[in-house]
Amino acid sequence: MVTADWSKKTSDVPEGARRQWRADRALRPPMRSPGSPTPSRAVQRQFWRLIATGITSAEAALNVGVSVPVGTRWFRHAGGMTPLTLVEPSGRYLSFEEREEIALLRAQKMGVREIARRIGRDPGTISRELRRNAATRGGKPEYRALVAQWKAQQGAKRPKVARLATNDRLHAYVHERLSGHVRRPDGSVVAGPKPPPWKGLNKPHRQDRRWATRVESGADLAPVES
Repeated sequence: MVTADWSKKTSDVPEGARRQWRADRALRPPMRSPGSPTPSRAVQRQFWRLIATGITSAEAALNVGVSVPVGTRWFRHAGGMTPLTLVEPSGRYLSFEEREEIALLRAQKMGVREIARRIGRDPGTISRELRRNAATRGGKPEYRALVAQWKAQQGAKRPKVARLATNDRLHAYVHERLSGHVRRPDGSVVAGPKPPPWKGLNKPHRQDRRWATRVESGADLAPVES
């Protein structure tokens, strides 16, 4: 099963591709074609800031550089209330401007460490960004800022459906492992180790406390003969 899925999902991987990129592509669920990716959240935040000033959705759309039907659709679908926070995000996540800079530097054949030094980021951040959010529609990873921004926004959407709830085979596999049984290659079940019963080992002096309580109450004191 694992081999078949791996071959199916990595059949278009070019020769010489990194194994980690192959692994990411195999585990990532299929994503629909973005078509024309939606504008970045920075553009949407600017749109809603202009709406808060009292201008119409058409005027706000033209001011941020999107078409009037797009601005009208944003306003109508959100019911006139901003669906996202207007506070600027912290520097923890890559911005669209940084992704554009990464795409330009990558087109100049610069390495990961040099790109990280240019934009002031950790090399690991750049490496993961180039691997996870690269456009793969052409059969090889090619980093484009607009597609990378769309993929990042898709991955940040909440709430998410748990993988155990959507993957029946994974659910059965985890349930089998948690049941304490292991299967041999021929399919026969091997009983797993039986854990000892819990006796409150995190409270080793519980019995002492019980005995002291009984002694103080006189329950275990023998009658004294006169």
